Amino acid sequence: MAHLFICPHCGRRSTQTDRTAGFRNQPKGCEKCGFGFLFELLDDYYPAPNAAFFTCNQEGKIIACGRGAKELTGISDEKAIGRPLDDVLGLQFEEGDPVATALEWGVRQLAKPVTVHAEGDLPARAVADVFPAYDSDGGLLLVLTPTK
Repeated sequence: MAHLFICPHCGRRSTQTDRTAGFRNQPKGCEKCGFGFLFELLDDYYPAPNAAFFTCNQEGKIIACGRGAKELTGISDEKAIGRPLDDVLGLQFEEGDPVATALEWGVRQLAKPVTVHAEGDLPARAVADVFPAYDSDGGLLLVLTPTK
């Protein structure tokens, strides 16, 4: 059975038959950019070229910023990593909180309209896609696609 993956760092999609690297229980890394882990997708997913990627742990703290993150927010990786997602991005969703839903229930939340209030930046409209991590560590992948 093939599994679909996406790299939170470079956005590369791949198909693999195994979820781990060899006989070890270590997650697969990205073959293109070398990032340490991939997110598994239940359906094929094509991010927009200008999408911004953020990876969070189970407490909602940013553990990695990927492609497009600095362009959308103006915030460097060093200033974002280790801080709560809400503090860094100031997300205001039109309905509910898909980030909290993904963390609590482990379900995908797709095409959720959001306003991003990144530190020291003007508000920006975007569409959020949230993917829970399907491993024992929890966490999630947040993909923000700017809209006009």
